[in-house]
Amino acid sequence: MREIIVIGIGTGNPDHVTIEAIRALNAADLVLVPRKGPAKADLADLRREICGRYLESDARIVEFDLPVRDAEAEYLGGVADWHAEIAACYRALIEAEAGPDAAVALLVWGDPSLYDSTLRVLDLLAAGGAPFRRRVVPGITSLQLLCARHGVALNAVGAAVEITTGRRLRAAMPAAGSVAVMLDGGCAFRGLDSAGLTIYWGAYLGMPNEILIAGPLAEVAERIVAVRAEARARHGWIMDIYLLRRG
Repeated sequence: MREIIVIGIGTGNPDHVTIEAIRALNAADLVLVPRKGPAKADLADLRREICGRYLESDARIVEFDLPVRDAEAEYLGGVADWHAEIAACYRALIEAEAGPDAAVALLVWGDPSLYDSTLRVLDLLAAGGAPFRRRVVPGITSLQLLCARHGVALNAVGAAVEITTGRRLRAAMPAAGSVAVMLDGGCAFRGLDSAGLTIYWGAYLGMPNEILIAGPLAEVAERIVAVRAEARARHGWIMDIYLLRRG
């Protein structure tokens, strides 16, 4: 039976790849490297760099074009269709490239459990009748690195932490002492009452072009918006995250 090894590779710094991840990478017979188009070529380049630095076995590396989500579709339905397309892509690649007892490695940004679709896609793959064993190797998350870079604890003493998206930020904010926000292309923090809120923001965490801004939300919000827009225009893409804390 095939084994699919989902390996968390951290946020873009090869130094953050764990020893367990390196061992898992070298246990693979096949490594699948997704391409997301010319605008996001950096992401494939980083996976290639990690393979070049740590892969010592004779595993084959196969690159492929990852399906693109329809940004115009209704969100949940569009995501479901996108996941189904990725599952079909994986199924075809694995059938074509991997033997019946091969180990196949998927290199996942950050940690596979946090705001990544790979494990859900594997659920679809399994439901479609493709038999395989699953192994998951954790990685350093962008949230961990954000807190480390700013030198702050994730949680306030005795207070809850919520992890959410930009589209759900307004609902999350009153209930938690600290809110970590991912997938916020619209800078939803601008719609909050900023009184008493501090923001710790970071983009391209772990990469050479890392950007950090922190301070009272009322004072730094527009600066973050401007810096984010300029960085996205310059690089063609952006990955950012922020922590909001009251008090």
